[in-house]
Amino acid sequence: MRKPLSPLGETEMEILNHVWKLGEASVADVREQILESREVAYTTVMTIMKNLSDKSYLKYRKEGMSYIYSAAVQPDQVRFSLIDRLIDKVFQGSPKDLVQTLVQSENLTEVERNEIKRLIDNMEDQ
Repeated sequence: MRKPLSPLGETEMEILNHVWKLGEASVADVREQILESREVAYTTVMTIMKNLSDKSYLKYRKEGMSYIYSAAVQPDQVRFSLIDRLIDKVFQGSPKDLVQTLVQSENLTEVERNEIKRLIDNMEDQ
């Protein structure tokens, strides 16, 4: 069986982003955030947050009758891991090809292109 490109599903990633943004969150807190853009059942959010805990992306503590979740991994750890997988699977291990694809993307604004140039220039100065 082939491994998926990402070990996290789209909704898992969405929930992780909400927990990172909130710092600590109950299932109800995260559901409230998601409800701003789409309908989602409380039990769905609860199940996914438990799964993220089982996968060691979230940790929790019990507070009364509720579980309060927080990140067990930082955003950069997850992003670097996902980018490494993307580079391996899509760009045959070439970070240059990934950056080239990003820079040549028609979705990139001139401001974003200039920011990328600045980031690269700053890396070279270090």
